[in-house]
Amino acid sequence: MKDERLEKLADVLVNYSTKVKKGDRVAISAEDAALPFIKAVARAAVKAGALVEYYIDVPDVDAELLKNGTEEQYARENIRFGACAKSDVWISAWGSENTKTMQSIEAERLKQKRLANKDNRKIYSERMGTGELRWCGTQFPTNGDAQNAGMSLEEYEDFVYTAGYLYEEDPVAKWQEMAAWQEKWASYLDGKKELHILSKDTDIFVNVAGRKWINCCGDANFPDGEIFTSPVEDGINGYITFSYPAIMNGNEFYEVRLTVEKGRIVDVSCKNEEMLDTLLSYVDTDAGSRYFGEVAIGTNYGIQRHTKNILFDEKIGGSMHMAIGEAFREAGGKNESAIHWDMINDMTKEGKIYADGELFYENGKFKEEILKKS
Repeated sequence: MKDERLEKLADVLVNYSTKVKKGDRVAISAEDAALPFIKAVARAAVKAGALVEYYIDVPDVDAELLKNGTEEQYARENIRFGACAKSDVWISAWGSENTKTMQSIEAERLKQKRLANKDNRKIYSERMGTGELRWCGTQFPTNGDAQNAGMSLEEYEDFVYTAGYLYEEDPVAKWQEMAAWQEKWASYLDGKKELHILSKDTDIFVNVAGRKWINCCGDANFPDGEIFTSPVEDGINGYITFSYPAIMNGNEFYEVRLTVEKGRIVDVSCKNEEMLDTLLSYVDTDAGSRYFGEVAIGTNYGIQRHTKNILFDEKIGGSMHMAIGEAFREAGGKNESAIHWDMINDMTKEGKIYADGELFYENGKFKEEILKKS
């Protein structure tokens, strides 16, 4: 039996988020736990006249290669990723039966796997930046992700579909409304030279001069709700502590604190000190992973709980995040890395953000009166 919410999601992804047209090569990818998602998106894409390809990830097989394979066997480029990155449209979904599958794998092996895929990630970033590739990633609700979020599957399905406004009669109209509001703040920040971000154990200056702020309203991530840019590579100074757990490959790092000088991370710590070596293995992925690729503000106030899923958590209304590693070409970013890792900070209690000395964001809210003055 078809889930009407999933069919609605597929329709929005194909016709709104990626604007599939007749003759487009559309790649659809997901893990084996998300086969219903692949089927639903394929139906919508075929209806739009697309040439459909699909790719299925099997995490247990990937884990077997990483755990027991030789370097020659596991440190190879991800053929699925490469093929998808070269399509006209790539629609993907997260959704796992077990979110901890990669947790026990040796950090150095995971690092070598990331580095082996660096060329494909560069193709992906460059084609996204020029608009040659229209990509959108979303979530398919599974038992594994529901358990990770501390919910039943039914609760998690409601959470996922509600966050995307899929219960609205016209979800696209809702996203267009959000886009118009966010564009006002993206336009305000365009042309600004420096952000000063303050919160608990955080005091950091971020140079954004000459960079473009991107309005995210359901056309690259779904659900969405953020405005972001890529900072000037050597223009960040200070320290920041991320209040929400930073998560990678099933590993959770608490209260990650980064000290930055001239854009480069010079000191790293986390509350669970026994995980520091693993944390450093990600920070030291390559030359670009000690620099930042993104600074952003979450704007989806319909998402108010942390679910250990970056797709939702980075959009939490009242939060901001920064990402180490790969930058966004469409924002003017230049940093290159095999990793792009978002880390999130709650701004609702002590948070303030200044743009060129003007306080425009406080305690998790934009100061709307600022727009009236400009």
